[in-house]
Order: sequence, then structure tokens, then C-alpha cells
Amino acid sequence: EMPDRERPRERLEHQGAEALTDVELLAILLRSGLRGCSVLDLSREVLQAYGGDLDRLSKASVNELRGIRGIGTAKAVEIRAAFALAERLRQVTALQRPVLDSPQSIARMFRERFRSLPQEELHALLLDTRNRLIRDETITVGLVDRSQVHPREVFRRAIRESCSRLAIVHNHPSGDPTPSAADIACTKQLIAAGKVVGIELIDHVVVGGGGGLAG
Repeated sequence: EMPDRERPRERLEHQGAEALTDVELLAILLRSGLRGCSVLDLSREVLQAYGGDLDRLSKASVNELRGIRGIGTAKAVEIRAAFALAERLRQVTALQRPVLDSPQSIARMFRERFRSLPQEELHALLLDTRNRLIRDETITVGLVDRSQVHPREVFRRAIRESCSRLAIVHNHPSGDPTPSAADIACTKQLIAAGKVVGIELIDHVVVGGGGGLAG
């Protein structure tokens, strides 16, 4: 039996969450272990099932979690709910009108969101005159041929929000952020369309699967 002062719940109360390991924090969610297996051991097994990768664990479904010995529906739902709340908090924080005035600032906003995506996503970032985010609009999902991105789809949303400028960002799941010939052609087409409607395209940022970027 673990002394009270060493139990994860008590340590979090007295020392703060930053003092706890991932195993200990997960153990607080799980609350109990199995016969012959402490809650810390169970927590360790859950993390090991995903290679110790919290990002992979955060994307696990309830059914996947239930496939781990000792994890029933209740525990699986609680784990899923905890990560869902964390993701919603991240989205709220990201959308508090950050200033997006460089490829680096755009990449910071999307790096974690894009990191594990298996397919491409292209977003239009609608900005005000100070480059503060008005809205993040998803334009395409899973579209590899960038030449099929029609300026009408991008600028219709920008006109609707009365924004003065915008930026485009998309990911390369391959990990290589180098713009393709289609990416470059798409950028030129959007610049030309922006001049017609009076909305400036300030950047087209490509984020690699590993977080690298090209602007």
C-alpha cells in the first residue's frame, strides 16, 4: 500500500500537476487498478500500449481503449473525455484572435493540429488590418491536387467576413514542407484573384508532417 503522501492525488493537491509524471496523472483518471495490478501499473500499461506517446493516446477511441486489459467502458470514456476537454481548450486558446503576421506565427498555430493528420487540409485565415485572426476557414480536406482549389471558395468566405487580407496554410503529411509546383501555381492564382476583389493574400504557408515549414 502506497503512503498517502506518495499517492498521485495527494501529490497533485500539495505539489501541483507539474510535479507528476504522465503515468501518475493518468492514474488519477483511472482511479483503481486490477487484482494484483496497482493503478500506477495499469496506467503504465495504457501508456505503453501507445508507445508512451500521449499524442497517440489522445486520439484513441473508446473502443480502442477498451481493448486494453483492465480498461472498461467507464475508464475508456473518462480518458476520452479528458483529452477532448484538453483539445477544446487548445482550440479556444488558438482562436483568441492571435496576430498572424509571419510564416512562423502561422506555423505555431497549426503545427500541433497538423502533426498527425494522415491527409492534407487547406485553411484560409481571414485577417483584419492588423493581421489579427477573424476566422479560420477549412477550404479543403484530402485534396492533393492544389490546382483544384478555386479562388471562389477562398474569397467568397473572405468577402462575407469583410476582411482586408488573408493567409493560406496547408500541410504535407509526407513531412517535406517544400512547396510543390501546384502549390506555387495556386498561390499565384490566389494573389491575382485577391487583387481583383481587393483582398491581399499575405502568405501561403506549408507545414510539414514533422512541423517544418515553408512560407
